[in-house]
Amino acid sequence: MGSVRRMTKWEYQVAPVLNHVAAQILNNFGQDGWELVTLISGNGGNDIAYFKRPVEA
Repeated sequence: MGSVRRMTKWEYQVAPVLNHVAAQILNNFGQDGWELVTLISGNGGNDIAYFKRPVEA
């Protein structure tokens, strides 16, 4: 009859991003399967990154 779609389950990571090495930090998370959701400006020239990735069953 109809197909049942399984809902994706996510895990999340919050990490500081030092602006002088931001690309390296973001690339490292990306290589580990993390997708950047948003980047929020923080104090002292550092940002806070929010990542997500699917939970492996």
